Amino acid sequence: MATVRKTITLTDTQDSWIKRQIDVGRYTNDSECLRDLIRREQEHEDDLQAIRDALIEGERSGPPEPFDREAFKHSMRRG
Repeated sequence: MATVRKTITLTDTQDSWIKRQIDVGRYTNDSECLRDLIRREQEHEDDLQAIRDALIEGERSGPPEPFDREAFKHSMRRG
């Protein structure tokens, strides 16, 4: 995977937070910390998009129907 070098500006508070993460051994350097934060944000966005897609699919599926708890449990037991 290709990498791109970036220069970023952080507040003193943000820099201190990253340094603490490194000091406690969570990360070995600033770049590792920032890459992990970006990866987690990407995963979070993917999760949100999946929820949005499911909601849209549900809205398009028609009017809501009453939920039958017993029928649901029975179908789950059958596998």
